[in-house]
Amino acid sequence: MGDLNSISLDCGRKPEHPEETHSDVGRTCELHVPVAEGKSVQQTVDLLHKKLEQLSAVKQGSFFVDCETYHAAGPTSGQPPKLLYVMHNSEMPLSCMAMFEGGPCLTADANFDVLMVKLKSHFQNAKGHKVESRGARYQYCDFLVKVGTITMSSSARGISVEVEYCPCVVPGDCWNLMKEFMQSFLGSNVPELPSVFTAKPEGLYAPADSTDTMTQYLELFSKVRKQQVVPGSTVR
Repeated sequence: MGDLNSISLDCGRKPEHPEETHSDVGRTCELHVPVAEGKSVQQTVDLLHKKLEQLSAVKQGSFFVDCETYHAAGPTSGQPPKLLYVMHNSEMPLSCMAMFEGGPCLTADANFDVLMVKLKSHFQNAKGHKVESRGARYQYCDFLVKVGTITMSSSARGISVEVEYCPCVVPGDCWNLMKEFMQSFLGSNVPELPSVFTAKPEGLYAPADSTDTMTQYLELFSKVRKQQVVPGSTVR
């Protein structure tokens, strides 16, 4: 087992028609699990698809999450330029997330990218730094699973796996059930209860916490940028 992957654990019911809302109503976390030893990224993705289909999971369309990086233009008084990340999630098609390095974070309209073009004298796009995760969505009973290939500059850098248990909005109450389900197709690559859950007061999920999803994808993408390119991983 060798390359970078992620698990996203998403506790909470998503809207029936996500295209009509700006909120992701799930609680999420991102962790890293390895790619199968001796396998390529795509071969590992295919193995995960096969395991899910053997469980009778039903494929339900596709998803993507992407991230563009901008850096402050002009004088910085000797300080490193602060970075701004603009992220999109297909589960929230009417909005995007703008996240400054180290905070704060804001949810903006989907055409925020147009505004960034107009602000090019203040923020410049870091060319070649776009990272995205794109792949298939599966439904298994009350679980929603997304398996994505993470790419940067047309090269596959890892795999993201996001798992949601739809009926529950309290992570601590559904963790053991989620863990058992994930073990059925991820084997031993299942973490203990993630710190993103334990760091917050227990209780019902609030829509504002949708930033958890994108924050954790951002952490994963930041690690991906530092990776060596996987041999033979060019995406055609």
